[in-house]
Amino acid sequence: MQTKNLLLAAVCTLYIVVLTAQESASTTIVPKRVYTTKSLNGQSAPAIDGVLDDAGWDIVEWTGDYIENQPDENTAPSVQTKFKIIYDDKFLYVAYKCYDPDPGKIERRLSRRDGFAGDWIEMNIDSYYDKRTAFSFTVTAAGVKGDEFISNNGNNWDGSWNPIWYVSTNIDDEGWTAEIKIPFSQLRFGKSDEQIWGFQSTRRFFREEERSVWQRVPQDAAGWVSEFGELRGLVGLEPQKQMEIQPYTVASAETFEREAGNPFADGDEEDLSVGLDGKIGITNDLTLDFTINPDFGQVEADPSAIALDGFQIFFREQRPFFVENANIFDYRFSQSQAGNTFGFDNLFYSRRIGRSPQGFPSTVDNDYVDQPSNTTIWGAAKFSGKTKNGWSIGVLESVTAEEKAEIDNLGNRREEVVEPLTNYFVGRVQKDFNDRNTFIGGIFTATNRNALSENVSFLHRSAYSGGLDFKHQWKNRAWYVGGNLVMSHVEGSPEAIQSTQESITHLFQRVDASHVDVDPNKTSLTGTGGNLQIGKIGSGHWRFESGVTWRSPELELNDIGFQRQADDIRHYTWAGYRILKPTKTFRNLGINYNHWVAWDFEGNHNLLGFNTNFWGNLISNWFVNFGTNITPIRYSNAALRGGPRLRNTGGINYWNNVGTDNRKRLRLNLSNGAGKAFDNSNNFFRVGFGINYQPINSLRVSLNPSYRINNDKLQFVSNIDVGDDVRYLNATINQRTLSMSIRVNYTINPNMSIQYWGQPFISRGRYSDFKYITDPIARDFNDRFEQYTDDQLNLVDGTFEVDEDLNGTVDFTFGQPDFSFVQWRSNLVFRWEYIPGSEVFLVWSQDISQSGDPADGLFANLENNILDKKPRNIFLLKATYRFIL
Repeated sequence: MQTKNLLLAAVCTLYIVVLTAQESASTTIVPKRVYTTKSLNGQSAPAIDGVLDDAGWDIVEWTGDYIENQPDENTAPSVQTKFKIIYDDKFLYVAYKCYDPDPGKIERRLSRRDGFAGDWIEMNIDSYYDKRTAFSFTVTAAGVKGDEFISNNGNNWDGSWNPIWYVSTNIDDEGWTAEIKIPFSQLRFGKSDEQIWGFQSTRRFFREEERSVWQRVPQDAAGWVSEFGELRGLVGLEPQKQMEIQPYTVASAETFEREAGNPFADGDEEDLSVGLDGKIGITNDLTLDFTINPDFGQVEADPSAIALDGFQIFFREQRPFFVENANIFDYRFSQSQAGNTFGFDNLFYSRRIGRSPQGFPSTVDNDYVDQPSNTTIWGAAKFSGKTKNGWSIGVLESVTAEEKAEIDNLGNRREEVVEPLTNYFVGRVQKDFNDRNTFIGGIFTATNRNALSENVSFLHRSAYSGGLDFKHQWKNRAWYVGGNLVMSHVEGSPEAIQSTQESITHLFQRVDASHVDVDPNKTSLTGTGGNLQIGKIGSGHWRFESGVTWRSPELELNDIGFQRQADDIRHYTWAGYRILKPTKTFRNLGINYNHWVAWDFEGNHNLLGFNTNFWGNLISNWFVNFGTNITPIRYSNAALRGGPRLRNTGGINYWNNVGTDNRKRLRLNLSNGAGKAFDNSNNFFRVGFGINYQPINSLRVSLNPSYRINNDKLQFVSNIDVGDDVRYLNATINQRTLSMSIRVNYTINPNMSIQYWGQPFISRGRYSDFKYITDPIARDFNDRFEQYTDDQLNLVDGTFEVDEDLNGTVDFTFGQPDFSFVQWRSNLVFRWEYIPGSEVFLVWSQDISQSGDPADGLFANLENNILDKKPRNIFLLKATYRFIL
């Protein structure tokens, strides 16, 4: 059976490659448009008021003739757009005329920066002219700014980039107009007598949900930036070296429930801190960003989550310093269009910097502990940019403080280290050549920790990783081949290295694995990984990607990176078909196929899965998708947490989503998914519902409740030594999870807003039918375990006593694993950008995290553990001022 399934996957891959290679559609070659600007040459610059009556605009002609890009590409748009561009020594000026036959219907919805609500106009500037990266500036008819850094030829749009620029809009009898003023210091370009930049402009006509562009980009184009037109006439520009300093001060106060006898929980705390952010242009291409004693109190809290599989949960980075220009340091080495290839694994995961302390103090009776919640970042600096000749460079350095927990025992105090002084380093470089069709690159990371005390001796003393990557494109970038190689090396005490070998990522102690073994004397580990792929991303209806990714058993990236699992070799293939023109039913439609095959380094076949799905944008502008997975083969090396490899019965699942027109004031979304094993040994069901309502232009409210049922007859409980044997204890779990995300956004004007986010969350698990594994890879489910009877189990004060042979003697015990995790998190943020780049934040955050009663219902747990509890309140005032030197 396995051979037939593998043969099917191989045949599908070969068929996909042949089909896409023979597709009759040829690459569409679109002539490049050129706009030639002129210098003001001492003439007065336009006043940025949205009214295009300044004489300076008269030195150049209008250009227009936009063409529709979505939904019906290469047709005349419903409305036309024109623009002019002029410049002086310091600024680039752009004027837009956005025609509209009914100006009263222009949509002027308000939002915070980067909200992109309502009608808008956008321009993208590839000032490096590398055909891969660009700076994007968007303004809505309401005057709201949006700015993003575009990389990877349009596949990544980074909204954290917040340059200083100026804009004003105006409604008139012909439609609406916009005036824009961009300092050259906010762009990056090399030194030359005449600049040639890539240029594109896009307009959203809201009423028809239509996009039109200045430079035509076919729907089957292989990228975005590579298809831009050209901006010429920029003569004699002197590169502007940017220098910005932004000091800040933060005053905070916390209130929480007083705990009798605990000297660290007296009910309130206050703090005052200062810090400094800065940006220095070393050259016009390369910038040094730095932060000293950073504070991220205005950042939204992570959503609640719980994982029963033992693996770490990936949370996205939200801290501004680490988010901005993050694409330069990105090294996700196993990304694929197919998914299911550990695509989050990355040599650099910035959330390791400033993480929660990893150690805990040793305690005795009557001890009270004050444990830091996060590690203090003393400072961080990053040097990044891209040169005119194609070098992308990124260097990041950060130092975090030694953190100590304070312990009080009847008035006697001591301190114990819970996180050592640590230095983090990341270096990244890439080089474009072959007319920007090929790049090669590399990365190096280092983590070095100062003297490790007993409490943190399980940490690595040092950890290094490195990688080489490449990509080559041909046939107008429609076809590509790419890949990377990575290596890691960690050093530490025998205790630290043994801890790594036995961690959930590696599990060298697996009793049935002959290719790995725990060595308690080792003081280092060295591992490798990589990814190789070939694909077609443009030129016609069909696209595909196929490749292989691997991680050796010793690969370890989690000191400064993110890695879920080692000891894995995985093949994947994806194919997609999409329409290039709207039909009577769909504005856009795509159909996809995927498959995955995985082995470990011992050659065990652990996974075979197939997927098909479709997505569509209906003529009504509703969105729908549906997909299904069939997994004939599933084994897990990690399910028994160091025990033998376990067969998980194959199964089938589906998901679907329906969303109403996103232009409407009231928008609804329904998502649903379910699945089960072929023998019903596990099943799940989930449903989510979204309501978004915008009663007026300045107010938006959304509610997103979700509910999930998870039933599994082989849920891990514990591994327990019984004499010379080990009981791999499992049980049936009945888990229910309920949560709801609540958002309220009120935008007073484009520079002032109030945002609220809150999330109640509860996950309850009840265990029954306790059993231990006897034959982990038996074909029949019931042959894999021996189930305990009621006579063999006795629950006493939250502990199960097990009498296996019913002789009246307790053979072993284990704790009652039932749980109920209840959490409430919220943020209320008032933000005012009182001058460009300078802001004031008022923040109120709440947090309640409780263990509820698993015997109670979900709503009873919410009431007892949230509504009846005093939350931890954090009040924060943060003020920044940006000096431009």
